Amino acid sequence: MARRRNAHPSKSKTDLFTPTRRATSGKRKPGRPPVHDEAWTKVTVVLFNRQIVFLDRLAANIRAQTGAAISRAQLIRALLDAVADADIDLTASLSEADLKATLLARLGKYRMGL
Repeated sequence: MARRRNAHPSKSKTDLFTPTRRATSGKRKPGRPPVHDEAWTKVTVVLFNRQIVFLDRLAANIRAQTGAAISRAQLIRALLDAVADADIDLTASLSEADLKATLLARLGKYRMGL
């Protein structure tokens, strides 16, 4: 026969729901603790499957060579910061293809007709 639980716990009902640990400075948010030093906003971006494959392979190659775990978001942020720091004028671009051509020309890798 199953053992009957004690109907009267050692703590009163008000004590049952009080935290047993000291609260830190503020309420803890769910998920991993943030590792960013500046304000940030979560966004949703549509990428093509080939771009996701590229990011995942790059992250895997970095991990294989260095042991560092780099996320897709970290890769994208680094690429955006690099473009911003490169002082490339992208304002004349009319399309995604124009943006790509301007960036590749600045990198010295773009060859017309290849």
